[in-house]
Amino acid sequence: MSPLAQLSVALLATLSSVGAFAPTATSVSSKVSYLSASASSNNEDISRRSALVTLAGLTVSPLIFPALPASARLEGVNKPELLPSEQGLNVIQVEKFLTKGQEKRMNDLLTKLEADTGYKVRVLCQAYPRTPGLAIRDYWSLGREGDDDKYIVLVVDEFGGKGNVLNFNVGDGMKFALPNVFWTRLSSKYGTTFFVKENGIDLAITNAIEAIVSCLRSEDQYCVNVPDQGMSMRSLGM
Repeated sequence: MSPLAQLSVALLATLSSVGAFAPTATSVSSKVSYLSASASSNNEDISRRSALVTLAGLTVSPLIFPALPASARLEGVNKPELLPSEQGLNVIQVEKFLTKGQEKRMNDLLTKLEADTGYKVRVLCQAYPRTPGLAIRDYWSLGREGDDDKYIVLVVDEFGGKGNVLNFNVGDGMKFALPNVFWTRLSSKYGTTFFVKENGIDLAITNAIEAIVSCLRSEDQYCVNVPDQGMSMRSLGM
């Protein structure tokens, strides 16, 4: 079976009204998840938001699940108690990968990006099963009817040191600005176990976010290749 034929389509409970789901994991070969607004289903809300095509190392929604054998099935996680009491944060650390200073700088960077461009970029640091799971969609108001789907959720999880730490859920409205190849290259550049071991997971996160912001602030608001490190503060809108 070709890699394309092996792509798994699962219901994305995180960004739909479904309370939990148990998809079957399937081995696939890439690492970005696009939310398709055209998926067919008997449930109108699911058909609008909740089809997930996984194109990388994780085989089900990275907001909830780690990579698993093909026979494994898991229930969706819904833990609103793990959400911060403060509203409006762009960065949520259930697992502390960033320092307080890094977290604040990143939160400010993403707040300014959204104000200037309308693009929503969010970061969730977790250690499955310690994740808010389904509850995150309401906290960040993602995937709601009438939204333009111009959002990116970076989910950071080490999965026991066995997989790429950078996992992306990308709204349908972003796929032309940042196509599949960009996410594959970004996770391959900064999310590998080798990069994390040599440089630290905090640098993997900050480099990935700065690359995304730089692309979305560029004149074309489009990237295929990952920008070089050492981006100017001007290119980041700061």
